[in-house]
Amino acid sequence: MITLAPPANSPQRLVAAFCRLLRGAGLAVPVGDGIIFAQSLGLVGFERREPVYWAGRATLVHRPEDIAVYDRVFASFWLGVGQQSLEVAPTPFVLALDAEGDDHEPPATPDADGSNHQTLSVRYSASEVLRHRDFAAYSSAEWDEARRILSIMRLHAEPRRSRRRRPSRHQRGRPDVRRTIRRALESDGEPLRRAWQAPADRPRRLVLLVDVSGSMEPYARALLRFAHAAVSSRSAAAVEVFTLGTRLTRITRQLSWRDPDTALAEAGQLVEDWSGGTRLGSGLRMFNDRWGRPGMARGAVVVILSDGWDRGDPAELGEAMARLQRLASRVVWVNPLKASPGYAPLARGMAAALPYVDQFIEGHSLDALERLALVISGVPQRGHGR
Repeated sequence: MITLAPPANSPQRLVAAFCRLLRGAGLAVPVGDGIIFAQSLGLVGFERREPVYWAGRATLVHRPEDIAVYDRVFASFWLGVGQQSLEVAPTPFVLALDAEGDDHEPPATPDADGSNHQTLSVRYSASEVLRHRDFAAYSSAEWDEARRILSIMRLHAEPRRSRRRRPSRHQRGRPDVRRTIRRALESDGEPLRRAWQAPADRPRRLVLLVDVSGSMEPYARALLRFAHAAVSSRSAAAVEVFTLGTRLTRITRQLSWRDPDTALAEAGQLVEDWSGGTRLGSGLRMFNDRWGRPGMARGAVVVILSDGWDRGDPAELGEAMARLQRLASRVVWVNPLKASPGYAPLARGMAAALPYVDQFIEGHSLDALERLALVISGVPQRGHGR
């Protein structure tokens, strides 16, 4: 049995470095495959070489012709791996992990016998590591980078069938009489080329309800940055944003400022219940009565960003959620606590609302918000729904 030395660097950095080296060798390694590889290593550990090898080969290699490249990179990267089960002998490399942006060539490292081993500098992406970190664990420097990433995020709304019609290149749908007659003028009135119409698509309305209570404080500012990105997206339809606390506050106009810092400052002056209590039931009931039922929620994608902790009556919350589900096309609940190990929706508010939720997803990191953007756009997500 061949064993590996315990990793001196964090597992996340090792996985990011190994995937980056595979990409440099010509393998297509998506970020999602790297995440699955990291999760696999969390199960098999780093002690034995064979589980690490097969965890990577099963998750990172998708074509038989890439196996030889993977074997060579694996032997070079994971120090201490012998030639016992690899056809390609490992090159004597010394691993050096550097952050992106350091442009220097590492010197050769002398061995104990005086020979020089070539030092392989593997660069990892700080942004890629940051994408999976919980917002509650961010430092001030990490918040600055997260704000930059969120400021360039753009959302695409889910399309829906419109009553309007558009020209169609295919000979199906409804005949377009006007275009057919216009074409007939080119052939002395003979309708040689018939034109057709097909139903057009238009983006659905998006409604974001952000919980700004005390229990959501570590996540509220990131979620509001996400809401600002939704409002700023030119490819989205009408976007409406509300805050939920002890009261319901509409902040769509405040978030329409192009600069996110200015937009959040304007919203902060309007919202009076920051880091207070939570009355989700009364807030959603007010939304249904004043905005949702008159038309804002009809056929819309409604996203509630909350941990589900509610001081109000759970029956009131359940009734408001039932009405909202009847109005909306989809109701998506984003809970940052869902990513916690062993999480179960045992809070009274979350338990009362969950039967009326179409999709129940995480919202604790940048990666989770990127998945939320795909959910809003209507892209099917496997393994992240309710």
